[in-house]
Amino acid sequence: QVQLVESGGGLVQAGGSLRLSCAASGNIFSINAMGWYRQAPGKQRELVAVITSGGPANYGDPVKGRFTISRDNAKNTVNLQMNSLKPEDTAVYYCNAVAQVVAVAGRYTGNFWGQGTQVTVSS
Repeated sequence: QVQLVESGGGLVQAGGSLRLSCAASGNIFSINAMGWYRQAPGKQRELVAVITSGGPANYGDPVKGRFTISRDNAKNTVNLQMNSLKPEDTAVYYCNAVAQVVAVAGRYTGNFWGQGTQVTVSS
């Protein structure tokens, strides 16, 4: 299993910045991709940003140019720097990891989620 622990959410005024962090732990063999998704009340969960172990980052259209994702492969952490925040960025932000896990029966690839952290942007 993989545990993902998020931190850094909170309340900020429009135009402000926040930084989210997520640390992965557990019987991890490797992490293929780490990223952030968000879900606002009454809406579906959507991609914010994702980054693979050695490739470029991909961003959801609403956050392009404002958010930056970064990853430390050695520490199994991923960060999301959010600038120029808007009220429509208000949501619960979830950390996600696609990882190979070492189990008794061998390795398997799983899709893991954090518990979520609230980001609220006031106008």
